Amino acid sequence: MAARTTTENALERFISKTRDLFAEEPDLDKRWRELTPILAELLADPAVREASKHWPDCVVKDGRAENLLFYEDPEYGFAINGLIKGGSRQAGERTRIHDHGHIYTLYGVLDGHERIEKYDRIDDGSRPDYAEIKKTVDVHVGPGEIDLVGPKEVHAEVTVGERTVAVIIRSQKAGEHLQGRYDLETGKYFESVGPRQTPAEMLPKG
Repeated sequence: MAARTTTENALERFISKTRDLFAEEPDLDKRWRELTPILAELLADPAVREASKHWPDCVVKDGRAENLLFYEDPEYGFAINGLIKGGSRQAGERTRIHDHGHIYTLYGVLDGHERIEKYDRIDDGSRPDYAEIKKTVDVHVGPGEIDLVGPKEVHAEVTVGERTVAVIIRSQKAGEHLQGRYDLETGKYFESVGPRQTPAEMLPKG
């Protein structure tokens, strides 16, 4: 990979290293596994952690979640998002059980704690409006922990009653393609577009 300059901030370093990785590694599974330590560097940067204290809470509106959009790469298409869940949310409140469609996602916790649930689909997929799922993972995560979510992997995040901040790297900007939605109790399945994208600055200018 090319040498980094000392004048780059944490976001610029992350973008440069990610672009280098994507140029060198065509295998998607390897590419996204090898991106994990690069994201870990971003999550550990003190300037990013300090700036995140001032990022606005993301708001669900008209049934759609909201992501802050910090960057979308013009060549490789990857997007850098922020997701902030306010501390006023009750413990045990979960996002809708969902997948991200065809894209890869790295979900990194920057501040706060939450639980991550993962599910396996166990039906044969023959019914278009039905999906039977089974919980296979339920873990408590905190700052610096990173979860790789592959295409069509079913999951949810659950609050523990505190403000949680995540940095999310997606292989494609969300909100422009369909994602799966799952109801654990009834088996209902449907698809809808992903979170709204609100342009924002990760780090203060200047």
